[in-house]
Amino acid sequence: MTSSPVVGVLALQGDVREHALALAEADAVARPVRRIEELAEIDALVIPGGESTTMSKLALIFGLMEPLRARVAAGMPVYGSCAGMIMLADKILDGRDDQESVGGIDMTVRRNAFGRQNESFEQSIDFRGLDGGPVHGIFIRAPWVESVGEGVEVLADLGDGRVVAVRQGNLLATSFHPELSGDSRVHAYFVDMVRAAG
Repeated sequence: MTSSPVVGVLALQGDVREHALALAEADAVARPVRRIEELAEIDALVIPGGESTTMSKLALIFGLMEPLRARVAAGMPVYGSCAGMIMLADKILDGRDDQESVGGIDMTVRRNAFGRQNESFEQSIDFRGLDGGPVHGIFIRAPWVESVGEGVEVLADLGDGRVVAVRQGNLLATSFHPELSGDSRVHAYFVDMVRAAG
C-alpha cells in the first residue's frame, strides 16, 4: 500500500465532494465511483451521506450492489457516514420494504432515528481511538445503531446508550457527518485503516 491510498467515494447521490475534500486532507487520493470498472481501481471506498433508499435503488440500477458486496466480503475497507451507515448495516429498521443494503457490519440500524430534517442537531462526541479531543457531530436525519453483534466495536455514543459510530474489521460507520465539520480526523482514522489493510 502506498502512503496515499486511492479511496473511492460512491458518487450515486449524496455529499460526495465534501468527502473527497476530507480524504485529501487525510492524505488519500479520492476518486468518484459510479461504474463497476471504477470500483475495481480503488483500495477502499466511502459511502456518503444522502438518502439511503435512493442510494440503494441507484446501486441496483447501476449494477453496483453485487460487486460492492463482493469487495466488502473480500475485505475492502469501507467507511459509511449517515446513509452510508445504513448501507453497511446487515439489518435496517424503518426502511422501505424493498430497500437493500451492501451489509457487512453485524448491526441493526434505525433510519431517521433522530427525527426529520428540522430536528437535525450538532453535538460533541468522544470518539474512541482519536486524539485531539471530541469530534463535532453533525446529525441530519441520522440513523442510530439499535444493536450490534459480538464482532462490532462501538467507537462512539451520545452518552445515553445511543450508538453513533462503530467498526467491524475493515468497515467503519458513523451516524454523523464528519465531512461537514472541517475536521478530517475521522477520515484520517479511516485512511490509517486502509493502510493497515494493505
